Amino acid sequence: MKFNIKKGDTVKVIAGNSKGEVGRVLQVIPSTMKVLVEGVNLRSKAVRPSQKHPNGGIIKKEAPVHYSNVMLVDKNGSPTRVRRVRDTSGARVVIKRIALTTDEEI
Repeated sequence: MKFNIKKGDTVKVIAGNSKGEVGRVLQVIPSTMKVLVEGVNLRSKAVRPSQKHPNGGIIKKEAPVHYSNVMLVDKNGSPTRVRRVRDTSGARVVIKRIALTTDEEI
């Protein structure tokens, strides 16, 4: 399945406990249809002492969010749906993502 959301995009959470929060996509997980968003859906995790965490303790970590619960944000900062357009002007076909609110490429 093709996602309109890619790594590095800015998205807004539209459902769930983190509703209304905006963040950058860190990872897209197509097998489970989830995305990892920076600073969204934080979970506490107990960590044993190691070289990376010498004191151990509790750390906050992002948990994946289902892709249907996030929307892309356009350049104006408002959530938008996406349209795909094929550009065949060059030697190869390029698919562009167009924001429906502003008709600009994302």
